[in-house]
Amino acid sequence: MPLKSRDMIDASDPRVAQIGHPAPPWLINYADLMTELCCFFIILYALQAALQPAANQAASDVQKEIDEGKVTGDVKTTKEGLKISLEEKGNFSFFEIGKAELTPEAKQMIDKIVPEIIKLPNELVVEGHTDADPISTAQYSSNWELSTARATNVVKYLINEKQFPPNKLAAIGYGEFKPVAPNDTVENKKKNRRIVFFFKNMGSEKVIKEGGHKKGDEKKKKEAPAEEK
Repeated sequence: MPLKSRDMIDASDPRVAQIGHPAPPWLINYADLMTELCCFFIILYALQAALQPAANQAASDVQKEIDEGKVTGDVKTTKEGLKISLEEKGNFSFFEIGKAELTPEAKQMIDKIVPEIIKLPNELVVEGHTDADPISTAQYSSNWELSTARATNVVKYLINEKQFPPNKLAAIGYGEFKPVAPNDTVENKKKNRRIVFFFKNMGSEKVIKEGGHKKGDEKKKKEAPAEEK
């Protein structure tokens, strides 16, 4: 007969766990809660992606044009929204030195992405960025004013020439203070002199209700007869 150690419970006793030690009762509820929270955030992520298929499609289409060499720039999707950056290519520039008027080449590049971005219902913020070369003219005393004027002219072009709704557009200038590359070479300065189209993420209710930047909507509103007073 095997000896039984003093104060030890027999292995066949139901109080003895088969593997390891029994977990405390509260741990079961805690594990259930953690599992439910994990599922909740996964559903939120999937819902966000499903509710904004237009933004995902636009990002894919613009990235395809970049890969094919039709457009120079970058596409990024973050939790804040979709960012499409257009960069200067080759010998052409978006703007002349010290000026804010769009060059014909800049308009051509913007026109290439308009069919993709005009469908988006999201609010659009156009960002203006410059290189670090200082500027001080009678019209613009610093790169702050220059970058803001350039972004504003892009917004005006989208409204006047491409029929984007003004109530969903905004312009902002960052000057030289948000570079994507060191301002030490000509090529890097071209990367920093960029136009960024920032489409802010929308809540699910807005995504369902809004239809997109439908071309010609503003024009139709202007042509509609005024109500009789």
